[in-house]
Order: sequence, then structure tokens, then C-alpha cells
Amino acid sequence: MSFPADLVIRTATADDCAAILGFIRELAEYEKLAHEVVADELQLRATLFGARPGAEVLIAELAGEPVGFALFFPSYSTFLAKPGLYLEDLFVRPVARGQGVGRALMSALAGIAVARDYGRFEWSVLDWNEPALKFYELLGARPQSEWTVRRLTGAPLVALADRWPRPVS
Repeated sequence: MSFPADLVIRTATADDCAAILGFIRELAEYEKLAHEVVADELQLRATLFGARPGAEVLIAELAGEPVGFALFFPSYSTFLAKPGLYLEDLFVRPVARGQGVGRALMSALAGIAVARDYGRFEWSVLDWNEPALKFYELLGARPQSEWTVRRLTGAPLVALADRWPRPVS
């Protein structure tokens, strides 16, 4: 597997918040979910680079220009008794697709998981996103069709939280 000589994968810094937000918006547009993006640079700075970072980000650059990103965080497997790496977002700008940028980001993430002795590397993909499904299959990823993702956000999340009336000690 070869990559462009001028391709760099690096850890994001707080100075990358504008680029990260740009990638998030481009990804949301591609996924037809732009109306759901409420993130801003200030929030990203606080939640990615503040006192308790919620995730990490890798930036892919070609010829010094940001062309892709991967945002990830640790998960945990009780069955393995090990942490895992959960990939929340992967995006490569259309102009850089087909040049190995996505493969490089995925390979770098796999390297992080191995170096940290994580037990697995997981992510979700929209069922209609055929290019992504084919890409992940070529990498050796297998679908977990026996699992169904569930999510609570907004008012239902708050309503459930309000059902337990006492602080957790």
C-alpha cells in the first residue's frame, strides 16, 4: 500500500478548530444532515482541547493543506476487559479522494488502537452510503448486523435523566 509522498497525518491542535468545524459541516452536508450541526469553534475548542477532552482528532494534509479528518474516542468492551477505539467521524474532501487519504487515516487509527493495546476499532456507517461501505469492506471491516444502534438526544435524554431523582454517589 503506497501513499502520496506529501501526505501527512498529524494530531490536531486547538488551532485546527476552524478546519475541524469545516470538515464536520462538509461531512454533514454529504450525509444530508447539515441541519443538525450546531457545533461552533468555541465549543470544539472547549470539548476537544479543554480540561477534559471528549475526543481526539487526526488531520490529513496533502501538500500542507488539510484534506481530511478523523475524530475518535475510547470506548470499552466488558467482554474483552479492554478499551476500544470508536471512530465518530471520518471525512476526506472530494478533491483528495482516491489518493489513499482515507486508507492512511484508517491505518493511523488502527496503529493508535494497537499501540494503546485496545481490543477493537469500531464505527457506524449510514446504510445508504455505498462508497463508504465498500471502502470499509476493502479494509477488512465486517458488518455487525446483529446489533441495532439506539440513541437518546435532546428532550428524551433529559426526560430519562430526570427519572432518577437523587445524585449518584
